[in-house]
Amino acid sequence: MQTPVNTLKQSLQSGHLQHGIWLTSGASVLAELAGSAGFDWCLIDGEHGPNTVSEILPQLQALAISGTPAVVRIANAEDWMVKQVLDLGCQTVLVPMVDDAATAQAMAQAMRYPPDGHRGMGAALARATGFGSVADYPHTANAQVCLLVQAESAAAVANIDAIAATDGVDGVFVGPADLSADMGYPGQPDHPEVEKAIDHLIARTVAAGKIAGIITFDETRLQEYAQKGVTFLGVGGDMMVLNTALRGLAGRIKE
Repeated sequence: MQTPVNTLKQSLQSGHLQHGIWLTSGASVLAELAGSAGFDWCLIDGEHGPNTVSEILPQLQALAISGTPAVVRIANAEDWMVKQVLDLGCQTVLVPMVDDAATAQAMAQAMRYPPDGHRGMGAALARATGFGSVADYPHTANAQVCLLVQAESAAAVANIDAIAATDGVDGVFVGPADLSADMGYPGQPDHPEVEKAIDHLIARTVAAGKIAGIITFDETRLQEYAQKGVTFLGVGGDMMVLNTALRGLAGRIKE
């Protein structure tokens, strides 16, 4: 048994546009459904969804059935949170609220075993190694992990060049909602000043040769972001899609 190849990382680094969906329900059956729907990736949200380690594991198992790459967003920029989801077998991690290069560097090191980082050496007991079946995992895992850091503040905008240049940071993901709030325009991600900041974040990330990401619920903007160089493109969320479908069905049958 060998360390799995991170096909999502390969595709993104090759410049191939990859569309994905947020999973916030905490339900493995919805993860299985999303995984078989045809997305390029599915993200299990541990920041704003009810997803603890115990809920993340069955969703990773459900996504593995479909072969759809899994991404996990942890709740905060904490080493122990990175370690837990990597040991569960997740290879691509999104870290929220990364405002500076020091935080980005700390997360890059948390993702990797020495000498490239300081990830703890306990995976021999974990799902990531097939519970000990991948003997050379500590020597091969570093090449397969993918770190995406989330820029969603005015500080991150000011520090984007240093963040994107950080060794071990594979990509920068823009969080429009928190960015707009931090800039003084809560609930207005389409405000001209916020859009200007978003464009700057994307442009500087692409210029650094890193993966650029963002999420939008406006399907008319997908092509626009792709043209600007975004390749990790979130297109919606499971509960939003389900809510819209259920309310639409209920409304139609009552007409």
